[in-house]
Amino acid sequence: MMQVLLRMFQRNLVVNPPMQLRAVVLLTAILAYGTSGFLYFELPANPDLAWTDALWYSIVTLTTVGYGDFFPKTAGGRFLVGVPLMVIGIGLLGFILSVVATALIASKTKELKGMSSVTFSGHLVLINFPSLPKLLRLLDELTNDPRIGRSAQVVLVDKDLDELPSELGARQVRYVRGDPTRDDTLQRAGMNAAHHAIVLTRDAGDPASDLLNVSIALAIESHAGQVNTVVECLDPGTRELLTKAGCDRIVCSAHFDALYVSQELLNPGTQDIVADLLSNGQGQQLYLTPIVMGSGQRFKEVADRAAAAGHVAIGLRRQHVNQLNVAPDYPLQPDDMAVTIGARRVDRFVLSA
Repeated sequence: MMQVLLRMFQRNLVVNPPMQLRAVVLLTAILAYGTSGFLYFELPANPDLAWTDALWYSIVTLTTVGYGDFFPKTAGGRFLVGVPLMVIGIGLLGFILSVVATALIASKTKELKGMSSVTFSGHLVLINFPSLPKLLRLLDELTNDPRIGRSAQVVLVDKDLDELPSELGARQVRYVRGDPTRDDTLQRAGMNAAHHAIVLTRDAGDPASDLLNVSIALAIESHAGQVNTVVECLDPGTRELLTKAGCDRIVCSAHFDALYVSQELLNPGTQDIVADLLSNGQGQQLYLTPIVMGSGQRFKEVADRAAAAGHVAIGLRRQHVNQLNVAPDYPLQPDDMAVTIGARRVDRFVLSA
């Protein structure tokens, strides 16, 4: 084991050291030469000279600043120390700047190519890249909600995307390229520290996309079961598999497409109303709001509290069942959620005892 480590050290740091290490070693050697040389030639003529003064002179000479507070007075100090520092300083400064620029470009390229890892906490992970317009719409909706916000940290995971689109980069989205069914990819995306994950349908025309999403959901549940996961699917028959995989929420987009088309035929304009209720960017939104209540309270009290907050209460959600157009004297039960329409989110409705 020790021999292997020694060979790695020799190969990586001795035979072929990285450019950053070369720059540091070269800079250190030149500063040491300038400091020691300045002291050697100038100290006899100026006993009060300290090594820090010599180091300061070497730095300002290398950087071509030349304050003039310290300068050599002997011929040796001028021509054997000063002149070499001036000549070398110009080339060294360019070399160091090129090394720094190369490192920055390489780091940014690595990020855009999805080759780096993220160290976020409490972030949102988007898995699969169906299309750029769909992702931009999704980000618009999520960032318009105060619970997510425009400052939210977002990570995109995909196995085939060559480079992060500039439109997503402008929104500070980070990209991790890899197979989302593998633990190492999820680890690079910081899935253990994420709050939410959305698994999108990769190809709306490929039924196999559902099976891929089931595999991804199983990987997330195994790697970070605490993450709130929403999975998109095409076939409603896949819901059972996704539920067994541990998904918190499942959205069958094909099911909603059929509803939109049929309702637009039967009730023209329905899709515009539904889009307005579901969009965070315009008009009124549909909300599910927790209710803090005592015993024996009725729906009318929820409706009154909602009206005071600028909302219209249209029903309840009880044990995953929706009850709309509820009668005012309808009794409430613990864990009921109020279904309301309003301009902004309300954290909870607190009813008077």
